[in-house]
Amino acid sequence: MLFMPLDLAAFAWFVFSWLIYNWLVEFSRWKKHTLSHSMDSYRREWMLSMLGRPLRMIDAQIMSGLQQGTSFFASTSLLALGACFGLLNATDLALEVYADLPISIETTRQQWEIKALGLMLIAAYAFFKFGWSYRLFNYCSIMVGAVPNDEKAPSDQARDMARRAGELNVLAGRHFSRGQRAFFFSVGFLCWFAGPIPFIAGTTCVLAVLLRRQFFSNAHDAVTATGAPRAPA
Repeated sequence: MLFMPLDLAAFAWFVFSWLIYNWLVEFSRWKKHTLSHSMDSYRREWMLSMLGRPLRMIDAQIMSGLQQGTSFFASTSLLALGACFGLLNATDLALEVYADLPISIETTRQQWEIKALGLMLIAAYAFFKFGWSYRLFNYCSIMVGAVPNDEKAPSDQARDMARRAGELNVLAGRHFSRGQRAFFFSVGFLCWFAGPIPFIAGTTCVLAVLLRRQFFSNAHDAVTATGAPRAPA
């Protein structure tokens, strides 16, 4: 048998944790209480507030900053892909290091290569998410430039275009969050190289940290209308 039952259980917990987190944040009835949902509302309000500014250089600078951040993470995911190829090429060296460790970690060439390929898939997924997010921010920038600049009151057409730009901004942010989520869960996946128990523990820690940030963090309280920011520890 290629993997022991405990390894398979740890991998199942990893997949379940990722899926349940996605469901809680994006599809469940509790998504309205998340930090991401609150920021989506601010993205929409930003595009509507833009209508009242005769000069939109500030909006262009914010869009540029969002694109630069997305581009950085897209480049980082490509570097991670290259590092995964390096892991595949260093299989023999890795097995020698495992043999010299003071603690017993049983692994085979096939197991090491499958784990490296798993990391590669996560990095590839993150790259596609960041790449698409970058493109969507680019589209949103074009729509911002196309919104009519009425000197008096914004027209219905301008309001409609601003709303659509806001939805595109929300979609870009959502794909960016999914790419970052892949990076975070890859930290838990890395623990699998140390064995199934660290894999379960690492995945659980990542899930707990992400849930806390979405529902109970100071950032969540700061951006929600009902939350009272906690005093910093």
